[in-house]
Amino acid sequence: MLEIRPIPAFDDNYIWLLQRPGHTAVAVVDPGDEEPVLERLRQDGLTLAAIMITHKHGDHTGGIQALVQAFPDIPVYGPAHEPIKGVTRPLTEGDRVEIPGIGSTMTVMEVPGHTEGHIAYLGEGALFCGDTLFAGGCGRVFSGTHRQLHRSLQRIAALPPETLAYCAHEYTRANLGFARWVEPDNPGLLQRIGETNATRTRGEPTVPSSLGLERETNPFLRTGEPTVIAAAERYAEKKLTSGEAVFAAIREWKDREYD
Repeated sequence: MLEIRPIPAFDDNYIWLLQRPGHTAVAVVDPGDEEPVLERLRQDGLTLAAIMITHKHGDHTGGIQALVQAFPDIPVYGPAHEPIKGVTRPLTEGDRVEIPGIGSTMTVMEVPGHTEGHIAYLGEGALFCGDTLFAGGCGRVFSGTHRQLHRSLQRIAALPPETLAYCAHEYTRANLGFARWVEPDNPGLLQRIGETNATRTRGEPTVPSSLGLERETNPFLRTGEPTVIAAAERYAEKKLTSGEAVFAAIREWKDREYD
């Protein structure tokens, strides 16, 4: 069984550490800052065997150079279609990544939208989705498009509901606040808000979350639901005839009036 633990970074980032029980070799996902990673490795007597990158933004890539200096010749996996200094193993859709030292194989999904070449890693019931899907929300559209991000989220939503999504930020409380704007009468959402508030009060992470829970409570995965469509049309003040249009409306709504 793969152990997956968060390494907090900056104000709200999570760098994910992957380890096989009983082994000292580990991999990390999206190390935007090297210091918390190096500190965790020193504390626990671990050796870095691989780096996995989902997309090009600096808060996900900033630690690559220093970590490679500390652990020379380790592979640095990342998206083939984004300019990321330090990536040595560029990846595209369907590639299989055998992560050295931890005996785990991940399959690559191309999930553009937040950025033009964003990828995710899927394996052992876990999805490392970077900034494409958040607990209760999704990433903003920067160098990708709304069409791309909607399609990427629909692909993710089609994965087994027990899949655990390991996103890269602790944004859940705010995301659920907006979700309540969209679906104020969703009972599952109201229950999740209460549980999330309790979790954060204890100082604990709210991620990972299951895709089943996301499909029940995350408006960006619910663009075919009548309640979400009605809310999007009220905001847009027009009829919306596709899931893509509903998605674009609620993403714009959140960008302009909530974030």
